[in-house]
This record gives sequence, C-alpha cells and structure tokens, in this order.
Amino acid sequence: MNTERQKFNFICIGSGPAGLAAAQYASRANIQTLLIDQSMPGGQVINISELENYPGVFPAVKGFSFIENMKQQALSFGATIIQAIVSSVDKKDGLFIVTTNTGVFEAETLLLATGAEHRKLGIPGETEFSGRGVSYCATCDGPFFKNKNIFVVGGGDSACDEATYLATLTDHVTLVHRKSQFRAQKAVADRVLSNPHITVLFNSTVEQIKGDAKVSSVVIKNVTDSSVQELPADAVFIFVGMIPRTELLTTIKVDAEGYIVTNENMETVVPGLYAAGDVRSKSFRQIVTACSDGAIAAHQAEKFIREKAGEVYR
Repeated sequence: MNTERQKFNFICIGSGPAGLAAAQYASRANIQTLLIDQSMPGGQVINISELENYPGVFPAVKGFSFIENMKQQALSFGATIIQAIVSSVDKKDGLFIVTTNTGVFEAETLLLATGAEHRKLGIPGETEFSGRGVSYCATCDGPFFKNKNIFVVGGGDSACDEATYLATLTDHVTLVHRKSQFRAQKAVADRVLSNPHITVLFNSTVEQIKGDAKVSSVVIKNVTDSSVQELPADAVFIFVGMIPRTELLTTIKVDAEGYIVTNENMETVVPGLYAAGDVRSKSFRQIVTACSDGAIAAHQAEKFIREKAGEVYR
C-alpha cells in the first residue's frame, strides 16, 4: 500500500446516489473530488428492477442503468472514483485522513454517504440458509425461484416493491407483515393488495426457516391469537429495515436509531464533515432525497473550501 498521502479537496465515502450526486456537483464546481467505495457504485439502487418514481426519469429504468449514468456523469466532470476498503478516518491539522487498503488520502472536507445495510430477523434458519433460499435482494435471486413458493417478510416500500416484482416470476408469493397494515406508501401498498398472485398475512411473523440443503418451509405465528402454522417455502426474501453504516466514525452524534445527525446543510458537529443519504437522520429515505442530500453537501463543502482558502464566496 502507498503510504504517501494523495491530496484532494473533497472525499466522499460511499458511492450510492448521495455520494455520486455529491461527486458530480463538487467536481463540476472545480473541486478536486475523490469517491471511495469498497464495492461497485450504486448501493441499494442497483438491485431495483424498475425505477419508476425518480422525477424526470420516465418510463421506468433499471437501477443499474440509472447508477451507471450517474457514475459517468461524475467522471465527465473530473471526479476520481476508486474501489477500496476504508479502514480508518482521522482528522489532523484541519485535514481528514482516510486510510484504505490501496492508499492514504487527505482532504479539507469529507462526506459520509455510507448508506445502510439490511436488518436481519435473527431467527433460526436465517443465517444457515442465507444463499440457499434466504435472500435480501429480489432482483439478484428472484429468478432462481420461478414458479416456486416465495415468502417476503416486511411491510415497507421495499418489501411491497420486491413482492410485486417477485409476483412476476411466480403465482405463489406470500407477504408476511407483523402489523395490521403496511407502512409503505399507499400506491405501493395498493399494488400488493390488488395483485392476485400475492397473499398477505397481516399480524404475523416468521418464527423459523426450515430445510435441509435448502429452504423447504417456514413457521408462521399469528401475533393476535398466537397460533402457529408451518407452510411450504422455497425462498424467503427479508426486507425489515436497514441499519446505518456508521462504524468508521463511532463518536459522531447519532439519533436513537443510529443515524448521523446533521443540520439542513448536511453538516455534522465536526467542521468540514458532512453526511448524506440513508446514513443520515431524516424522515424520508428515497433516491431523490439522497441525491438532494449529496448536492447540498457538495455545495457546502465547496463553500467551506473556498472560505478556508480566503476566496470570496457568494
């Protein structure tokens, strides 16, 4: 690994919509920008089969195509994008020091756009059958279960969207939700409720996933009367929320659910440090709000950099 620090003005960690939008806006403003992610750009978006609710993008497009366009747009404005694992983030003498497995980088400003990871149910069989019928990505693994018995767990936008997609692959989708009604947006929930290929089990939880070499059944509990039933299953897709990825900066201020607290300018309590996208504390998490977060963070970073350099900023 090269230990000599490579200098930038603005470093973004995380290359989902928030990071890519920030890289685009910052580099277009002639701010030397580095975007780092341990995997390919896109975050959760690359798993979306049909992106239909991003303003101005119509008809629907594949999530992968949307992200590829964002990536190329950022590169065209001069952003540097690398794939690397970040091991630590420090601040010294007014500079953020980002250490990765491929090199050490420094910048006056830093954006955390690290997103969130799928929350687990924590039930017997979930870990054992991961990759053998248990999945957290319908577009990735759904095609393996055409015409099979598929269960989806959750009640938010993601669970309803993924159940709708999976219902294009089989006539046997069962959506299990622990509450009496969905948390999803009405239009999204209505598509599930009107789909003849989706059976909804409200007030229910998955207690156990069973199988041998692969998933063969699920144990369902009704939370109102405590009745239990075991149903045949070939796959279980789990969408029960996300956990913010804040492990790089464990001392930063977070809310009760662990999301990073910022003001409306994406600024944290640390000067020059910003947070954007799904890792940030906010009431609504969508691609469009992540892009907005990233653009605002980049604008504030530019202002911070130019004021620090003594340049007049209006």
